[in-house]
Amino acid sequence: MAPQVETNLSSITVLTCSKCGKEHDYEILQRVSSCCAMPLLAHYDVSGPFSKEDLQNREGTMWRYREVLPVLNETYKVSLGEGCTPMLDLKNLADAYGFDNLKLKDEGQNPTGSFKARGLSMAISKALELGTEGCIIPTAGNAGVAMAAYCAKANLPAIVVMPRHTPKAFKEECYWYGAEIHLIDGLIHDCAAEVRKLNQDGHLLDVSTLKEPYRLEGKKTMGYEIAEQLQWQVPDVILYPAGGGTGLIGIWKAFQEMIALGWLDKEIRLPRMVAVQAENCRPLVDTFQGVHANSQNYNGLPTLANGLAVPRPLGEPLMLQVLEQSGGTAISISEDDMVEGVRELSRKEGLFVAPEGAAVWMAARQLLKQGWIQPQEQVLLLNTGSGQKYMENIEGRYIG
Repeated sequence: MAPQVETNLSSITVLTCSKCGKEHDYEILQRVSSCCAMPLLAHYDVSGPFSKEDLQNREGTMWRYREVLPVLNETYKVSLGEGCTPMLDLKNLADAYGFDNLKLKDEGQNPTGSFKARGLSMAISKALELGTEGCIIPTAGNAGVAMAAYCAKANLPAIVVMPRHTPKAFKEECYWYGAEIHLIDGLIHDCAAEVRKLNQDGHLLDVSTLKEPYRLEGKKTMGYEIAEQLQWQVPDVILYPAGGGTGLIGIWKAFQEMIALGWLDKEIRLPRMVAVQAENCRPLVDTFQGVHANSQNYNGLPTLANGLAVPRPLGEPLMLQVLEQSGGTAISISEDDMVEGVRELSRKEGLFVAPEGAAVWMAARQLLKQGWIQPQEQVLLLNTGSGQKYMENIEGRYIG
């Protein structure tokens, strides 16, 4: 007799507007909230019989946390094995700079080479479950690659709109996955305008950052993994490269959910969250520092860290909320410092990280020097992608 396949996985109860709290139905395809045109947040029934012990014999992917993920039916799960990425000790760099406990979670080891695999796996799974005809995305690179891959797996049409200056590796991958590619002069907000033009009738699901509810739910699994890998403790400080900010918001959401589940002590001191941006495109940093009221009219420049070239992030209010609630901060890193960070992580730790991950390391160095981070604190860096895709960006800059 064949083993019975579990179908009802999720304990999702409702979606709410992140601005006003209005409830939205999770059983139909949703985009931004109908009330405020802001991101929707998924909520779950945490009173059910779901314990840490249930995880012991589950698959080593992000889907191990299925009760607090939104997919209702196993049939629609579109997975390439994403999640459960390693957390590595950076002892050589810690010793060189005076950190007692420095770690890096390497999201470059996900399918398609970046953390975007988590969010797009979840978004495409829900798109399939809710009967969408296909998906479209404006992207700086990695998100487009991930969407193309998961749409290929799900047998859904995919349209990717990316800046013309995006490194060739990202474009080529999208082509190989069978996506339709549109190249645009400008940054990701210019690509978003093209997406609106191409999808005027709304027949495709726009899986832009936070313009549907479920990429966030995939990204939040980083938070669950961090706690599980640290035996249900959390670091003192987490540094995260924040372009659209989904991961920053998602990790914080996961911590709140784990407290509600009883997996983390309700009195636990949660990490101070650090949003790291590029000096060339630092809308959140400027808002955080009071340079402008918000980033709605911010204009950024291209950066080696393609994923940080997001000049007008829809999730800015949620990112600011995370920084405020955690006692965190926002910091920007120059292009030259990113190159130095890539070099140091490569030569000292054997890790060839994306410029975004290098920016996070350089931010940790700066914050330690400033005294914002104390030497004895446990510090966790998030590297969001493999450096292999950025060779065109950093070519010729390794001398010295």
